[in-house]
Amino acid sequence: MIILYDVPMRFPQPWAPNIWRIRLILNYKRLPYRTAWVDFPDIEQTLISVGAPPTSFRPDGRPVYTLPAIVDPFGSPTQPIVLSNPAIIAEYLETSYPARQIFPEGSRAVQSLFVHYVQETFVKPLLPIMVPLTHQRLHERSQTHFPLRAATPQPAGPGAWRAVQEQFDFLAAMMDKNGPPDGDGVVAMGQDLTYADFAVCSVLIWIEKVAPHDGWVRVRQWNGGRWGQLWERCRGYMDVF
Repeated sequence: MIILYDVPMRFPQPWAPNIWRIRLILNYKRLPYRTAWVDFPDIEQTLISVGAPPTSFRPDGRPVYTLPAIVDPFGSPTQPIVLSNPAIIAEYLETSYPARQIFPEGSRAVQSLFVHYVQETFVKPLLPIMVPLTHQRLHERSQTHFPLRAATPQPAGPGAWRAVQEQFDFLAAMMDKNGPPDGDGVVAMGQDLTYADFAVCSVLIWIEKVAPHDGWVRVRQWNGGRWGQLWERCRGYMDVF
């Protein structure tokens, strides 16, 4: 079966949005897989050992290895397919396992731009809140390897959640354009769950797992309860194997 590499908290529970995005796709496509837990200090050596390509390169040319990563033993007739970039993994899974598609015909470019916005803009105000909370829940080895001062450039101030809500309000206004009769206003492509929805829902899961009593209790009610509805739409694909 496919192996999905993930970073645990102090007990094996997934939290990372980029990795949840891939887990949701695997579950949605009903692909058999298992999770391999890797603490931050072990990521580079683990990925090198399985032949994963670097996720990116530093300015000095040194490779950077990050999760998610997958190993698909049936991806090639001669050898396993090993990938380590969430966008590349998503496209690979869609191409190799087209049943229950996440990229409806003609939507790949638009959805890729949508997900880029989620990654680069939508989540930015969340980082000063969520990174310190996540850091507290990591294993001690991972906390030491991933110092908090390097993880977040500024503390969360009184207006932190207000800045987060502004991004949610903007996204809600865009998705309102999918209202009846073209869609239900909850999912990005109008009617069915797609890659874009899994990108947003993975952020919701991060909040629900790491800040259930402060963050999730408020986020799920914003914009008329839209985000709680999207979370519920994805709930059937949140199993962890």
